[in-house]
Amino acid sequence: MKPMDPIPYGRQDISDDDIEAVVSTLKADFLTQGPKVQEFERAFAEYVGSKYAVAVSNATAGLHLAVLSMGLKKGDRIITTPITFAASANCARYVGAEVWFADIDPDTYLLSLDKTRKLLESKPKGFFQGIIPVDFAGLPVNLEEFRELADEFGLWIIEDACHAPGGYFIDSSGNEQMCGNSIFSDICVFSFHPVKHIACGEGGMVTTNNEEIYNKLSLLRTHGITKEKMEENHGGWFYEMQELGFNYRLTDIQSALGITQLRKNQVGVHKRNEIAERYKKAFEGKIKYQKVPQNRYNAHHLFVIEVENRKGLYDYLRQYNIFAQIHYIPVHKLPYYDRIGYSDADLSNAEAYYSRCISLPMYPTLNEEEQEFVIEKVLDFL
Repeated sequence: MKPMDPIPYGRQDISDDDIEAVVSTLKADFLTQGPKVQEFERAFAEYVGSKYAVAVSNATAGLHLAVLSMGLKKGDRIITTPITFAASANCARYVGAEVWFADIDPDTYLLSLDKTRKLLESKPKGFFQGIIPVDFAGLPVNLEEFRELADEFGLWIIEDACHAPGGYFIDSSGNEQMCGNSIFSDICVFSFHPVKHIACGEGGMVTTNNEEIYNKLSLLRTHGITKEKMEENHGGWFYEMQELGFNYRLTDIQSALGITQLRKNQVGVHKRNEIAERYKKAFEGKIKYQKVPQNRYNAHHLFVIEVENRKGLYDYLRQYNIFAQIHYIPVHKLPYYDRIGYSDADLSNAEAYYSRCISLPMYPTLNEEEQEFVIEKVLDFL
């Protein structure tokens, strides 16, 4: 087959209902700090099954607010995975905390429970304050298991579910636990970047079941300013800045788009799983891909395979307008973190994974002809 039009690794799906929702908001009274933000928050909380949701300007802002709300400070320490986008670790550095990495499971590519326990047991209790597990590629972490571990060592959990709205795992009681429902985590963070499931241009959502954390998130999102529970009220104009906060708000325009995108997410996740099954059928016994354990439903932000000549395949696919991507350079290998120094950390699984990983096109509007073209070229190269 001849090269097709460009096939990216990810792509937003914007349809007429999305456009109409944005245009309607542009014609309304509020472009920001209006009713669409709260409508989006309520709809998202209902979708994932959490009590509270706080819309933010992006997921990085959400992670920053999350660690602040958990009281993380200079000199504290958290554990996260090296196979993630840098923001999962950066949020701790923003407040002066140390980032420690535990290795991944070589088959699921998720933060290893065993490696995390080993790291925790190597230090006295109280040495670490929290864990930030990541639902990498859309595959949910079993947070019930991590909750037991966190409780044993007195830690909080912030779930990074930026890849996984619509994903879930089955707990030991047989219940579906949606990513972000905060049953086993203290806080969860989602992303609305264009290549993610729900595209708002930029944006994010933070979910929790804890009212105190919710109030803290809401305050810090808007400069630390409030008109509620003030010591004095000199008139309708009056407000108080109670803490040093940030301008991490999401607009009504983005929220209107988020609402319509959210309504379509379950259909989109189903299509992503259909695409994943076609890849698996074509590659079974030939190419290693991310393992999905029993009792987990992968939201499939990515479909990752491992090959020996990763650079060769990457370049070969680009000759045919197939723009595969690499997820991710291990965080501890990035220059900023390399200068901190992680040479003593045993992260061999993450480093081996990175030497072979490549993400193939994965998005709901990828049609069968395009996918067959991708599969054909991958197999031709191998």
